[in-house]
Amino acid sequence: MAEEIVIKEVQNIIAVKDVVLFPHLIVPLLISREKSLAALEDSLKKDKIVIFAAQKDSSIENPGTEDLFHTGTACLILQMLKLPDNTHRIVVQGLSRVKIKSFIQTDPFLQGMIEELKDFNSNPEEAEALMHVVSNQFKQSIELGKFIPPDVFVAAINIKEPAHLADVISVHLDVPIEDRQQVLESLDAVERLRKVNELQNKELEILKLESQIQSKARKEIDKTQREYYLRQQLKAIQDELGTLDEEKEETRILQEQIEKAGMPQEVKEVAYKELQKLERIPIASAERTVVRTYIDWLLDVPWSKSTEDRLDIVKAASILDEDHYGLKDVKERILEFLAVRKLAGTLKGPILCFVGPPGVGKTSLGKSIARAMGRKFIRISLGGIRDEAEIRGHRRTYVGALPGRIIQAISQAGSINPLFMMDEIDKVGVDFRGDPTAALLEALDPEQNNAFKDHYLEVPVDLSQVFFILTGNIMDTVPPALRDRMEVISIPGYTEEEKINIATKFLIPKQREAHGLKDFKPQITSGGLRKIIREYTREAGVRNMERNIANICRKIARELTENKKPNPKVEEDRIEKYLGIPRFSYGTPEGESAVGAVKGLSWTEFGGEVLVVEATIYKGKGIVQITGHLGEVMRESAQAALSYVRSRCDVLGVDCDFHRNDIHIHVPEGAIPKDGPSAGITMGTAILSALTGKPVPGNLAMTGEITLRGKILPIGGVKEKVLAASRYGIKTIIMPKENKRNLEEIPDKIKKDMNFVFVDHMDEVISYVFKGLKSKISHDGELKKKQKKVKTHAKKVKVR
Repeated sequence: MAEEIVIKEVQNIIAVKDVVLFPHLIVPLLISREKSLAALEDSLKKDKIVIFAAQKDSSIENPGTEDLFHTGTACLILQMLKLPDNTHRIVVQGLSRVKIKSFIQTDPFLQGMIEELKDFNSNPEEAEALMHVVSNQFKQSIELGKFIPPDVFVAAINIKEPAHLADVISVHLDVPIEDRQQVLESLDAVERLRKVNELQNKELEILKLESQIQSKARKEIDKTQREYYLRQQLKAIQDELGTLDEEKEETRILQEQIEKAGMPQEVKEVAYKELQKLERIPIASAERTVVRTYIDWLLDVPWSKSTEDRLDIVKAASILDEDHYGLKDVKERILEFLAVRKLAGTLKGPILCFVGPPGVGKTSLGKSIARAMGRKFIRISLGGIRDEAEIRGHRRTYVGALPGRIIQAISQAGSINPLFMMDEIDKVGVDFRGDPTAALLEALDPEQNNAFKDHYLEVPVDLSQVFFILTGNIMDTVPPALRDRMEVISIPGYTEEEKINIATKFLIPKQREAHGLKDFKPQITSGGLRKIIREYTREAGVRNMERNIANICRKIARELTENKKPNPKVEEDRIEKYLGIPRFSYGTPEGESAVGAVKGLSWTEFGGEVLVVEATIYKGKGIVQITGHLGEVMRESAQAALSYVRSRCDVLGVDCDFHRNDIHIHVPEGAIPKDGPSAGITMGTAILSALTGKPVPGNLAMTGEITLRGKILPIGGVKEKVLAASRYGIKTIIMPKENKRNLEEIPDKIKKDMNFVFVDHMDEVISYVFKGLKSKISHDGELKKKQKKVKTHAKKVKVR
């Protein structure tokens, strides 16, 4: 039928993508473009012949004349079916090759002048030989696993025309569109068979390589290795076709990153060694992920990236004052560091430790210092850490190993000289996994931290430019070796006036903004703030005070939304309306003067506290009870105080047979553990008050360690204890004479409002507290003179 059809010189042209049509073959196609459908409709009305030309670029949706190959195939439309989505399915039969000489129209469809091309055979003998070769190649490809429908294979090997055989085989080759187009444009049967032979040779090599990969992989492959198997096939194909190798590209990118990272030479050698290992590891191997993760961590460390310190001392001081009130010692230390850095040009990063009760601004001070210096700020919490690997990282032999928190934090900061804050150094634990504080020794030692080695990275990292700041509430739990590496700066509690200033300048504006009251601007008066401090908080810092201010702001915000028009000025008399009944009574605890009750001063990690020591005497068998959840040192202080009173019973006017009665010493708030020697004189005074029936003034508190001979030894935490006494409204404090020098730390306003009595012997305490019990002779002489008489009254004291 094809021989009887005459192909006219002017024909409609349809562009097709990703396919080349050949003469003699029947092919189904899907047509959806408007121009193509218009060309089909027009051809059906005429001779049902249309020219199909392949697109050079299949991504172009509306190709022009320059986007088409100019050699195509004239085809007869055998069948056309319209689908629901307006796509047309057609079946066409190739008639002959044609050359598009020119285009005579582009709208509403392509139409051009064409010339029919005729096949010829330049060398029949060679063509015959080539037919045998390509037929055998076609058969080999099927044997190697290529799928060809059986009827197609039978039809192909029975073709006698060289040119027709080349066309049929080329249709089933997995080659780019350009190679198929070359076969179409070849009019000489010999040349066409040569091209098909070349393409089949290339395909056979790939198929053989695939077969080899399959046979090797088949011995090891399982469900988890399926991805590896597929990637190996892809790799073989990519190598053969010369396409981009993703693994080589990955290696190239990593090489560039290593060069740009600014690593020290020692670290760079390690990085390249790991990169070479990565190239040798199969892509699906679990070890590959481990090596790649290690290289990524090496690249994440900011080896040569740093921020420039702001060396403007005036500006830095202004920022510190802007963010925090007071804290003179800390601010001076930071400004000194910047001054030395400005003059010397370089200086190792200091290692400071802020110690103080909660709520005094230790953590926020670190942020302020970072802002003043222009450094990045990073913070980690050490509270509850018990594993040394948290600090120094895990060995890479462990599954899921990671660097320690120090390296992770510096990588996150993106700078080799950040301000690094480690919170809660006093709350680090120790167990069978090691001591985290021991791991900190190297990082916090200025002589060693220029080559800090994390267990995961195992390369030296320079931490000498890092500004380390640690915080804690107490230093007792910090090992001496670690404490020795830090410059400890004490941040005691705030005075009442300091708290009022902090609230006015910082806390109230902050809470106003947080609660949407910027326009209303509520203001708490000094009297109101004083009432909050005295009756609603009992703390060294300002955290609870801020919560109460936030509570007032919430109440005001609600009143505003309910259109109640509250007064923006919150006076002292309105505090109780907003905060409810006062939680504490301002003044001395346990009322005024009392017999057997004495106020003592203690120091805890939360600041200073006032505690009451009670003593009572009653008939019994001479048993001494000491209660109140007291530690061993405090219980021993009670024994020492009791022994002193008994040794001076005659002079003090006490019945020396009081040991026949039971004595009960109690420190209230029994649920709270208490320990330390500084309550010695307080316990001795309470025992003497109970024995003599003389009351102790309620506005008086005391602190000091007592010996058996009545000597009073110095104590610690003087500032915190004095601030606590001030909060309770105590006016007189008795303390060891050797602690007189510590009064320099006390604000002048508090010293002005208080009376300090300095003593070095218990007799002086008794003389001040009990005006009628003044000793008439020297301490040592009295003790020796009465020693014999005291022995006659001695009896073993039972303690339970």
